[in-house]
Amino acid sequence: MSNPAAKGAARTKAKAAAACPADGGEVPFALTLHVRDHCLCLHVQRAARALARRFDEALRPAGLTQGQFSLLMSLNRPQPPNMKDVAALLAMDRTTLTANLKPLERRGLIKVNVDKDDKRGRRLVLTASGRAVLAAAAPIWVREHAATERALTRSSADTLRATLRELC
Repeated sequence: MSNPAAKGAARTKAKAAAACPADGGEVPFALTLHVRDHCLCLHVQRAARALARRFDEALRPAGLTQGQFSLLMSLNRPQPPNMKDVAALLAMDRTTLTANLKPLERRGLIKVNVDKDDKRGRRLVLTASGRAVLAAAAPIWVREHAATERALTRSSADTLRATLRELC
């Protein structure tokens, strides 16, 4: 095994396996520390929450959360997308997407229309009000995104994006 990353992963796996309880016994504190220091899911969740807080605060003057901004941006297309495509882009199930659409629909920022080609399907339309809110929020996002990328000191934003895409 000449790959240093593979060697590190093998050592991490061996340490975790050694710390695992046998037959449902107590979980040793060493495993808790190992999870704290090595769990990719935990670290990605923590980073996602920190980024969401940062962008929520920045986008507040536009009346949007980071999640709402991403959802509106996903609708900003030449043709209204269907729910399946938006759910896939945002890595959401349709139920969660529907719940996230409701407040935007109540505010008149989006409309949910019956798909002309498939009456069972729905197309998501960004309204004129939605476009105006998105236009007000976009420069805020651009500034905050640039500041966030500048804050990365150990890797480039491109490297981080590429690495995260490997997991999706």
